[in-house]
Amino acid sequence: MRLKKPRNRDLPPRMLRRVRTLKSGKQWVGYYYDGRDENGKRVEIPLGTDLDVAKIEWAKLDRKAVPKITRLLGDVFNRYERDVVPGKMPRTQKDNLLSLKQLRAAFGEAPIDALTPQIIAQYRDKRSGKVRANREISLLSHIYNMAREWGITERENPAAGVRKNKERPRDFYAGPEIWNAVYACAASELRDAMDLAYLTGQRPADVLSMRASDCDDDYLQVAQRKTSKKLRIELRSGDVVNHLGLLVERLLLQRIERNVRSPHLVTTESGKTVTASMLRLRFDDARKAAASEARAADDQVLAEQIRQFQFRDIRPKAASEIGDLGHASRLLGHTDKRITETVYRRVGEVVKPTR
Repeated sequence: MRLKKPRNRDLPPRMLRRVRTLKSGKQWVGYYYDGRDENGKRVEIPLGTDLDVAKIEWAKLDRKAVPKITRLLGDVFNRYERDVVPGKMPRTQKDNLLSLKQLRAAFGEAPIDALTPQIIAQYRDKRSGKVRANREISLLSHIYNMAREWGITERENPAAGVRKNKERPRDFYAGPEIWNAVYACAASELRDAMDLAYLTGQRPADVLSMRASDCDDDYLQVAQRKTSKKLRIELRSGDVVNHLGLLVERLLLQRIERNVRSPHLVTTESGKTVTASMLRLRFDDARKAAASEARAADDQVLAEQIRQFQFRDIRPKAASEIGDLGHASRLLGHTDKRITETVYRRVGEVVKPTR
């Protein structure tokens, strides 16, 4: 009796599709070749879970010419989102998903081999968000590289070498007047976070994730979430406790006085962990209050500068106020001094006058 395969009519002869519902509720789809073993007994040979790869394996078993695969970019985007994006850091995942939304709208229905550098350049020029266009083209380039690894295409990456829009790094510098104005209006936990961010030169997320257990007598251990770079920041300069060491001592003593259960260094007065949203709200409130005071003092220039100040500007402030570029680069966790110099150093070079 001939095997019925109502769900397999879209497949080549003797290829079967098996669908199972997993405990998680998701559906698993696998492909098999309806073959025979050496004794003539029917056996299902696994072909994998990717239809295109399965067809190639089917062709080998059925002794047929390998079918030409026309894969739409939308399918490749879906696989990239499923297999690659989850392995990235949360902030990068969010950025990738935002870029994929734009790429799907533009190229989702296009065959993967249809894109050319000219088409991608036209996409770049039509995008109103010039910086976002750069991020999207970079992601598209990586998607093509992954597609080549997956065997979906053998063509050269059309996004490679496409010129990006020129970007200007943020050059805001929070000088002492701006810093002091916001610091004076800040809640105690915001002040702790600002001090810790400035003295360590770390990103906001890394500052909030610092734990009491990361501290010993000599070092503050830091594992950067974005790059996985590990640092040991000194708490002593020789036999003398430095400013960071004094801050850490105060925060640890503060934990005892407040009977803090949270493992993190930066906590509220009630002992709760300060989250990213809490930090943003407290910084917004302090900045708004500081700008209002500047306006009341009829200093509109300072008020406008305060409004431009963001918590992420503390890291460049630290890099800018360290005299030695090599020291600044190591503290920020950069492998290339040029990144520190071009993106994070936001004050002019110190030079001598003519006379």
